[in-house]
Amino acid sequence: MRFDHRHLLGIEPLRPDEITTILDLADQYVALGRRREKHANALAGLTQVNMFFENSTRTQASFELAGKRLGADVMNMAMQASSIKKGETLIDTAMTLNAMHPDLLVVRHPHSGAVDLLAQKVNCAVLNAGDGRHEHPTQALLDALTIRRAKGRLHRLNIAICGDIAHSRVARSNILLLHKMENRIRLVGPPTLMPSGVEHFGVEVYDNMEEGLKDVDVVMMLRLQRERMDGGFIPSEREYYHRYGLDAEKLAHAKDDAIVMHPGPMNRGVEIDGTIADDINRSVIQDQVEMGVAVRMAAMDLLARNLRAHPKEVMA
Repeated sequence: MRFDHRHLLGIEPLRPDEITTILDLADQYVALGRRREKHANALAGLTQVNMFFENSTRTQASFELAGKRLGADVMNMAMQASSIKKGETLIDTAMTLNAMHPDLLVVRHPHSGAVDLLAQKVNCAVLNAGDGRHEHPTQALLDALTIRRAKGRLHRLNIAICGDIAHSRVARSNILLLHKMENRIRLVGPPTLMPSGVEHFGVEVYDNMEEGLKDVDVVMMLRLQRERMDGGFIPSEREYYHRYGLDAEKLAHAKDDAIVMHPGPMNRGVEIDGTIADDINRSVIQDQVEMGVAVRMAAMDLLARNLRAHPKEVMA
C-alpha cells in the first residue's frame, strides 16, 4: 500500500493510486467499525493533537474517534480559549506544539494556507481538516468512499455538485478528486455562488437545477455558508429553496438510482427537503458520517506508517 506523503494537506498532490490506497484501507476500517470490538493498534504509542480554530461537530468528533479506535493518545485543544486569543501567532503556537512532541496534528483553520504553514514548522504529520476556502481533503475522500460503495465504482460517473460552490472547500476538494478518477462533473447553482475562473475548472456549469441534474448518478448538495458571505449572494432563503433546493420534483430529473449526498450540517428547507434527506432509498448522508471515521482512520494509519519508516526524512 504505497502512500508517499508526510502530510495530508489536500487532494491536489495525491495520485489516483494513492487515493485508491486510502479508500481500500478505509474499507477495512468500515468493517472494523461494525464489529463489537472496534479497536486496532495502528497508532499505539503515538500522540494525536486536534486543533480546531473553527467550530466543528462531525469532523472533530470523527477524527477523535478515529484516533482512539487506532490506539492513539488523543488531545483536543480548545483553540477558542487558547493563547491565540491573547495575541500568540500561529508560528509561536507551532513552536509550542513542537515542544510537546506530537506525532499527528489535525488542524482546521478559517484561513486558506494556514495548515500548510503549520506543516512547514512542525516535526509531525499534519492533516488538513479544512482551511478557509482552500481544501477539505478527508471530506472528499469520505465522499469518494461513499460513492464507490453505493455505485460499485468511482469512475465515469456523472456527478452534480449543487449550491454554494464559491465558498466551499468541500466542492474544491471533490472537484480535484473526482477529476483524478475520470468522472464528469457538473456545478449547479446561482451565478453569484460560482467561483471566479470556474470556466477553467474542467466542469459543466448550470444555473438551472432541472437541467443540471438531468441523468446524473450522484447529487451532492452543499450548505449555504453564510459565515463566509459578505454581501447579498441570494435574494432570500425562500427564493433560494424554490430555485436550488433539492426536492422530489428536481430529483426526478436525475437517474432513478441516483444517490443524494450532503456534507452537513444540513439546512433543511433551504438546500434540501427533509423528506429527501431522510429517504433511505436515495440518501447516503448517514453513510457519509460512517465513512468519515473509516477514512480518517486510514489516512492517519498511512501517515503513521511513514513516520515509523522514515522518522527523520521529510517526504513529499
